[in-house]
This record gives sequence, structure tokens and C-alpha cells, in this order.
Amino acid sequence: MSTIKGFSKLSRTDKIAWLAKHFLTSNPLDIAREFSSFMHNSAETQRLFDGISENTLTNFYMPYGVAPNFVINGRAYVIPMVIEESSVVAAAASGAKFWSERGGFNAEVVSTKKVGHVHFIWSGDGDALVEFFNSTKQILKDGVKDLIANMEARGGGLLDIELIDCTHLEDDYYQLKGTFETCDAMGANFINSVLEEFARILESEIAVYPIFSGRERSVEIVMSILSNYTPESLVKAWVECPVEQLGAFDDAGLDAKRFAKRFTTAVKIANVDPSRATTHNKGIFNGIDAVVLATGNDFRAIEACGHTYAARNGSYSSLTKASVKEGIFRFEIEIPLAVGTVGGLTRLHPLSKRSLEMLGNPSARDLMKIMACVGLSQNFAAVKALVTSGIQKGHMKMHLTNILNHFNATEKEIERAIQYFADKTVSHSGVRDYLFKIRG
Repeated sequence: MSTIKGFSKLSRTDKIAWLAKHFLTSNPLDIAREFSSFMHNSAETQRLFDGISENTLTNFYMPYGVAPNFVINGRAYVIPMVIEESSVVAAAASGAKFWSERGGFNAEVVSTKKVGHVHFIWSGDGDALVEFFNSTKQILKDGVKDLIANMEARGGGLLDIELIDCTHLEDDYYQLKGTFETCDAMGANFINSVLEEFARILESEIAVYPIFSGRERSVEIVMSILSNYTPESLVKAWVECPVEQLGAFDDAGLDAKRFAKRFTTAVKIANVDPSRATTHNKGIFNGIDAVVLATGNDFRAIEACGHTYAARNGSYSSLTKASVKEGIFRFEIEIPLAVGTVGGLTRLHPLSKRSLEMLGNPSARDLMKIMACVGLSQNFAAVKALVTSGIQKGHMKMHLTNILNHFNATEKEIERAIQYFADKTVSHSGVRDYLFKIRG
């Protein structure tokens, strides 16, 4: 068993050599050359990237593309997207182009509140704890004044503290719940620092509170941590137009009215069938995650929150809804998005800075709107394909180049293959057979 101590202290060369010796079968020199080929030419830029993560050996590149033709609240946008699947960018751009000709996207932020909790165990009388909290609430607020001063100066800060009785879930389990406004910052470090100070004050104040005695004077802090479930950091986006403006889809034999009916039925299925909803929402996050990555935000937190929100009523369901009322087709999304445009990678990563510049250096609220619209556009294009031509036709067309590269096709072969498959179904075996044929 190859274990090692002090790996993080090794040089990059020694890390790669150890890895090659114990876990890779290729020639160590080839491995070193391959890893080096993905490093930045600028030593200063590479030092920046090395500092972002831990035990860095090289960089893993992802395609950085853009989706044009987004019109959001009357303003034109080009959206930066980081994703390895070409059909995602194409679908987002297709949905954007479709709706740019029908009034564009509308979006509004409902709320931007974030929360965190001090989780603790206390074995005393619950009513007495409520009395203690009410008398100590101001002490808790005063105790974090220095920590929240800068955020308050930017218009945010601590909004409220609550005592939550969770003893019905676990014996002697309580929470201090803090609600925060973090303005243009995602605010994780800010919230966690405040929560940890709350925990310290809670311990010290319980220990001296006059009506407590014995075991009641002791509180066990389990943990202090923000929650990535932010249902009050919520944004809505929607598109709408008269049904007849949707146009006809001749390849599927659908006029506008039948298309609208089939589309709304497909979205309703995603609202009642969790197995369909999972793939449906995955498509939404295809678009949102790509923008999250391009702007240096945390796609893992955003996805976790979105999926939890999709199950908030006890069953996992679609994040989008579609309807036709009085001849008007409407497609909408409601989704929690906790994002930032300052702090973290947003201003540290060179391309994150460029992405935000491309978007007009938006506030966090504006970025929420943009991401929601991209998710809606992505979902519209996917559902439209599903209920008309089918998902594989467009998807495999976009995937054709990847398949050709898999077979080491030359530029001339790629050009011929694209022409050949223009009116044919693309498949891995079909591309292989075509290449074998033209290669003789």
C-alpha cells in the first residue's frame, strides 16, 4: 500500500514522480511532459492557479464559449458558458434566439436572504431556554458588531436571530438560526465567522445565566455553519407570447396550438414524475452551471440548493412550469440562486473577471436573473426538441465532431463527414463505418 506523509510539501516535480511510480503505468517522462503542457506559460498566472487549490499538479481545461442573442428585461446579453458539452451552449443560444424574436426574457429577484445555524445540544427546560434567548438576543447581536460592520456599510449584515426547537427531531437538539443579507458577495466566510462567534457567546452566557444550574449551565456546540439551502434567495424568470407566435414545427407535424399543448404536457409530466423531473432539472442546471463556472461561483452549492428546493413539497418535481391561458403561452422558472460578484474566485480568476465584464459587471441580483434566464432557455430548447424532432437528432449532430476526433479524423475527413451526416442519423458505429469506407 503506497501511502505518504507530507505530500503537500513536495515540489510539483516530486509529486508527479511519486504519482507515476505508484499509480500510473505510463512512462514518467511522458507523464511529466503531458502535465507540463497544460500549465500556463506565465509563471505568475500558474502560481495564482496553484494557490486556488491544493496539491496542484497541472490545470484541467474546460471549453469556454458564449451564447449570444439573450434579451433579458429589454437588455441584450452575450452569456459566457464553461462546459464540455457543445449541445448545451447550442441549446441555450437556440432558446435565446427564439425568444429574442418574441419579446425576450423577463426576470425579477424575489429575495436575497441567506441563512446559517449554530447546532447545539442542551438538556434543560425548553421554556427557560426561550426566556434565556429573549434576554440574550441583544447580547448576541452586540457581540458580532465588529464582524458585520463592513457588510452593513455595503447595505447588508445580520437581519435576524431565532431560536429553533428541534427536540422533536433529536433529543435536546436546538438551533440558533441567523438570517443574513450579503449584497454582492456569496458571503460564506462572513456568515460562518458570525455563527462561530454566536456559538462562543451562547456558551459563555448560558454558563452564567442566573436561573440555570447544574447541567443546564453546559451547552454542547455541535457545529456552526451556513446553509446552502437558500429558499429566500429566490429569482423568477419567464417568457410568454400568443400561442400562434410560437410557429409551426413541420418536421413533427405540429402547428403552434398542438406544439403548445404537447410542450405544456411534457412540463406537467416533469412536475408529477420524479424520474422525469430529475433529467428535466439536470437540463436546467446544464445551462446554469455553465454560467456559474464561467463567473467563478460555486455550482455544487447552487445545484444542492436547487434540488432541495425542487423537493420542498415532499416530492421531487420540475423547477419550471408551462401554461396556456386565454391564448397566451407562458413558460417560467422559480429557483433559489445564492451567487456573488465580489470575493472568492469571481475577481481572482482572470476569466471570471472577463465573464463578469462581458455581462456588464452585474450585481449579484442581476447575475441571479441572468442565470435563471439561461436555465429557462436551456430547458425550453431541450423540451422543444423532445416533443418535436427528438433529443438525439440535435445532440448527436453536435457530438459528431467528438466522435470524429475519437477516430483521429483529419480536417478533410471531418469536413466530408459533416456533409455526409447532414441529413442522416449520427451514431458512433455509423461514423466509424463511414470513416472506414472513405479510408478504403
